[in-house]
Amino acid sequence: MPTFRLTVAYDGTGFVGWQRQPSGTSIQGLLEDALGALDGREVVVTGAGRTDAGVHAIGQVAGVSLERVIDGPTLARAVNARLPEAVRVTEASEAPPAFHARFNARSKTYRYRIWNGEVLSPFERAYVWHVAAPPLDVEAMARAALVFEGRHDFAAFQAAGSETRTTERTVSSSRVSRAPDAPLIICEISGNGFLRHMVRNIAGTLAEVGRGHHPVAWVEEVLASRARARAGPTAPPEGLFLVRVDYE
Repeated sequence: MPTFRLTVAYDGTGFVGWQRQPSGTSIQGLLEDALGALDGREVVVTGAGRTDAGVHAIGQVAGVSLERVIDGPTLARAVNARLPEAVRVTEASEAPPAFHARFNARSKTYRYRIWNGEVLSPFERAYVWHVAAPPLDVEAMARAALVFEGRHDFAAFQAAGSETRTTERTVSSSRVSRAPDAPLIICEISGNGFLRHMVRNIAGTLAEVGRGHHPVAWVEEVLASRARARAGPTAPPEGLFLVRVDYE
């Protein structure tokens, strides 16, 4: 029974997130229904990351095993014909039988987009967090972002009430930059794993620095505190994209 690795892009607007839920439409559910219809049986699709409701993806990775004999490009076309236009398999290829989209992932990269202008383009409203003028201090945000690099306990940046075996994670890169042709600030972070709401809480914290409400050193204090209440607000989901998942 061949195993396939799928790269999936989706507009998360209106979906309950990646994972199947008791009610609402999920990305996982759509893929399982489409692949199940193709394979003539129930199938299980495993994703590299469980994106929340409203969060988007450019390069989500999923794994599935099928009984049907089919090549990757044909599989992608067949699945896309059964999916809504907001969800697309951009690539499909056969993978080793032991491939696991989540457990084999070496690194994930997320991008958070902040529209820092008085007027929000209607074409961007579903894909950014609108933080109106005055301009955020991008240089201060960039310095603060570097605090997250390395191995740290990110308990202060996980969703309130979350339970996990360990809150330690390693961030390999954390950068903030301003787009050259729009009032757009881009926060991009890569690491070996992320806690629930971790990237959105980091983005909300960086915005507090950008507003001048706190100095860069405050971020170090928040990180060391391990207290969610000390960090900034949770940024809204529409600005967040899962950009890439890397494997060995």
